[in-house]
Amino acid sequence: MTTASPETTPLAQRVRHFVEQHILPRELELGACDKAASALAVELQAKAQAAGVFGNFYPFALGGRVVSLVEYLTVATEEGRSEFAPAILGCDATLDAYMLDRHANPELRERFLMPLVRGEQVPCYAMSEPESIGSIPATMTSRADWHGDHWRLNGRKWFICRAERADFATVIARTGDGPTGEALSMLIVPTDSPGFQFVRPLALLGRQQGQGELRFDEVRVTANQVLGTPGQGIALMQRRLGLGRLLRAAHWLGLAQRCFDDLCARVHSPRGHLARLADKQLLRARVYQVYRDIASARALLQDAAAKFDQGQANSIEVNLAKLAASEALSGAVDSAMQVMGAEGLSELSPLSGIYRHARTTHILDGTDDALVSTLGRDLLTATAPGKPFDSRCPSLHLDKGTP
Repeated sequence: MTTASPETTPLAQRVRHFVEQHILPRELELGACDKAASALAVELQAKAQAAGVFGNFYPFALGGRVVSLVEYLTVATEEGRSEFAPAILGCDATLDAYMLDRHANPELRERFLMPLVRGEQVPCYAMSEPESIGSIPATMTSRADWHGDHWRLNGRKWFICRAERADFATVIARTGDGPTGEALSMLIVPTDSPGFQFVRPLALLGRQQGQGELRFDEVRVTANQVLGTPGQGIALMQRRLGLGRLLRAAHWLGLAQRCFDDLCARVHSPRGHLARLADKQLLRARVYQVYRDIASARALLQDAAAKFDQGQANSIEVNLAKLAASEALSGAVDSAMQVMGAEGLSELSPLSGIYRHARTTHILDGTDDALVSTLGRDLLTATAPGKPFDSRCPSLHLDKGTP
């Protein structure tokens, strides 16, 4: 198991202290998803910046505090102990900061990247569409056509995180008529652009979690608002997807660890002693299973993160880690709720919110069924006759271009 560096451990401790002191006690307020909740989140973000725990994995040259993804995992699990902490601590913008830092032209860096890392702007990523298949980019219909000196963007996107409060969106749109690998582009579009419309919020499992629908009606996009180069959309999507799944999986493990801690705390509490919970075999089996699933997911995540840091192609490792973290979180919150009883279903406990959040992890960022199918295909590709398969680095044996 990878050990955190001496520099990382104090940061993780500061993050844990901030989350426990400032965020956990106010989760009920933050979960209201109203104007008061938004104001509270802004207030807590300012406190996080003052405490030096904001934007921990932003590009190091732009104020980030951790250089490698492996070392960041220790910090990320502490950030993930509350489902609201990643937004407050700036973690939700890490992926956009990473993409802009590596692929934005000077104008985009100055206009969007620098305000983002200062916590002054909120990004969103607009990919999914009502009439397309999320896992099949070729089915996207949003389109930007060239008109002399600019693009005109038209289309719809939905289930977009932070859609209503974002200052700019990274929009995936078709900019050409050739093969999909050369026809899609990433466009950086301010949300105050004429023709940019927030249509409606979209609740998940009956709960507002910041998802929404967007419409683009003849939105003007200049040539300088393209991330990377025109036609590079698929390549950039793949780079974004791998890191995004690892970042979210790390936060899910933090939430799973919190559920495990709460489960054990209930067993050791006066009520737990009264019910003799520690003597019950089924309870012991739950404790074992939850701990095993978290430990297994953590090991898979560390392996994937190490290969990401080394620049190795690691789609198999990433997808395994994402699935394992999702399953660990779902199992942990389910067991904690089972031990808490009716209290775990109520607003007296954060578990009901965590439970709904956990269920979304099996759908968002790639459904379980799609990822399992992709993993099976990739493993068969990697183990084809004549290939020197190495189970320690299975992704290295995939055919070039496999996503």
